[in-house]
Amino acid sequence: MTNKNEIKLFQNEQIRTKWDSEIEDYYFSVIDVIAVLTESKNPNRYWSDLKIKLKDESGEPYEDIVKLKMPASDGKMRLTDVANSKQLLRIIQSVPSPKAEPFKQWLAQLGKGRLDEIADPEQAIERAINTYRMKGYSEEWITQRLKSIEIRKDLTSEWNRSGVKSGEEYGILTDEVSKAWSGLTTGGI
Repeated sequence: MTNKNEIKLFQNEQIRTKWDSEIEDYYFSVIDVIAVLTESKNPNRYWSDLKIKLKDESGEPYEDIVKLKMPASDGKMRLTDVANSKQLLRIIQSVPSPKAEPFKQWLAQLGKGRLDEIADPEQAIERAINTYRMKGYSEEWITQRLKSIEIRKDLTSEWNRSGVKSGEEYGILTDEVSKAWSGLTTGGI
């Protein structure tokens, strides 16, 4: 994990974050998010009560919530509960607050989109193409990207038929293909 602490702003309120390069995701200070969404005078107590409520309602233990040292208001590094993006979105779903409603609506829209994609998988491809366009990629780049995905799927299907197991064996073969193509390895093996 890198030591990169950052401050994100949400509606001009500070949310402490830390990037974790291993999981390639941010950890967010749960207390900061609770404070912003609920405007509670005691966000620590609110979070403590919410953890109990969630465990009672859904049986979800918060063993995956970790504590990391983050800068406190007094400037000292103190342990605080943090959540990755997925965990944080689950917590936000449980916060009864008008400020949480836009997140909840967004999550509902995402969920509906994924259900639509299950019914019609071509929609997932269209979503990917539109995302690449919004990021500014050229049509040529998008076409090449889609072809490379198709080729990789064909290659891994062939490896599966040949008895190659995913995981480390895929990594070794991918490195060999990369080395033959470019003279460089992927750095994973």
